[in-house]
Amino acid sequence: PPADLAVRLRSMAASESARRRSEIVRVNPVRFAWQAIQIRMENLMRPLAIPFAGGMVSAMVLFSMLVPTYPVVAARTMLEDVPTALYQEPTVKSVAPFAFADQEFIDRPETRGIRFQLELQKADLILRENDIDHTIVVFGSARFVSREKAEKMIAEAKSDTETAKALLALKNSALYESAREFGQMVARHNLMHSNPKKRLHICTGGGPGIMEAANRGAFETGDLSIGLNISLPREQTPNHYITPALCFRFHYFALRKMHFLLRARAIVVYPGGFGSFDEIFEVLTLIQTKKMKPLPVILVGTEHWKSIVRFDLLVEQGLIDASDMDILTFVDSAEDAWDTIQHWYEFGN
Repeated sequence: PPADLAVRLRSMAASESARRRSEIVRVNPVRFAWQAIQIRMENLMRPLAIPFAGGMVSAMVLFSMLVPTYPVVAARTMLEDVPTALYQEPTVKSVAPFAFADQEFIDRPETRGIRFQLELQKADLILRENDIDHTIVVFGSARFVSREKAEKMIAEAKSDTETAKALLALKNSALYESAREFGQMVARHNLMHSNPKKRLHICTGGGPGIMEAANRGAFETGDLSIGLNISLPREQTPNHYITPALCFRFHYFALRKMHFLLRARAIVVYPGGFGSFDEIFEVLTLIQTKKMKPLPVILVGTEHWKSIVRFDLLVEQGLIDASDMDILTFVDSAEDAWDTIQHWYEFGN
């Protein structure tokens, strides 16, 4: 019947039109223009659904078969320019980069898992290559300065505000010097042991303040010193006392925290701000929930910590168990902190 024939012809014409759009033809102005006319006429005639339209399309298909085919470039739809790059010879500059060298690709949200793996593996491999199996992680304020620098600030103060700031820096410099002394103690222990399995290397966040002080103490004593730096909106640069090969930079806090704890054999926390609280409470939670084995968690500055955080009140209100307080050890000096670690691991025996 004419209606069925028309439907069949329309289907054949649509298939042929789609084939021509995707087939490979050389950019020939005459053929390209004729194909554009064909596509336009097909679009106009197809809705009429009459034998004439089918015959017209069939005639165009037959004529199209008589035109020579020159394979090279994919034909586009009518009025769409063919990009020059499609028929140019490839050059060195047009060669696509390898996936691992394509920074735009690596930075995509879909490849976040790959970036996680890279940040995990890089530090892990380098620490293994340097026989570093055990660390003592030191946290604390990035704002403290050395006694020498604090005294210089006082000498250079030109206003009451600057003087008050310098005096506070001098007071807090005692904590800087304590962390520096602690780093020296740990380093002296390491120098007494040729077996890497018996060494405990200082590891910090790699920034200024307490982190710098602990790294500095190890460096000045001739030991390796590890820094796990983090990229921040206000750029945090590594301190100068980290062993260059053991200075790492992280984008993800989660991966950085994982590296802090993977080799940690003790956690020593000096007074600090939000960052120090973040680290200490995460460690406490992991030990409390038995996600990690117990280890010495030492808070330096008994009065400071017990006044800033009411641990006793948490116990009184039933928010933590009294036994949870056994995770913490409060001390007031670098020597007490090191004695606690020695006693825990029975270094004297």
